[in-house]
Amino acid sequence: MATATARPQAFLIVIAYGALWLILEPETFDMHGLTTLIVWTMTLIIQRAEHGDTQAIHAKLDGLLHSDHRAPDKLAEIDDAEPEDIESARQNS
Repeated sequence: MATATARPQAFLIVIAYGALWLILEPETFDMHGLTTLIVWTMTLIIQRAEHGDTQAIHAKLDGLLHSDHRAPDKLAEIDDAEPEDIESARQNS
């Protein structure tokens, strides 16, 4: 879900939702409705920035893990595991 909301297409969904709201229910589209759309947009902007930072950190860590022959290969692919499995792997290492 976090990856999907970090994509530019998520902004298009918010714009389409706002346009449909304005077309279908213009009498309910007031300052509260506009504020709601602004909050959603800001949330997507923050999510996109955090996702980019996280991806950069993961890429750097993967590079370090692949460069050190002593590091177990399974650590580079741990991103795909469930959070509980990651915590278990951290406790066992």
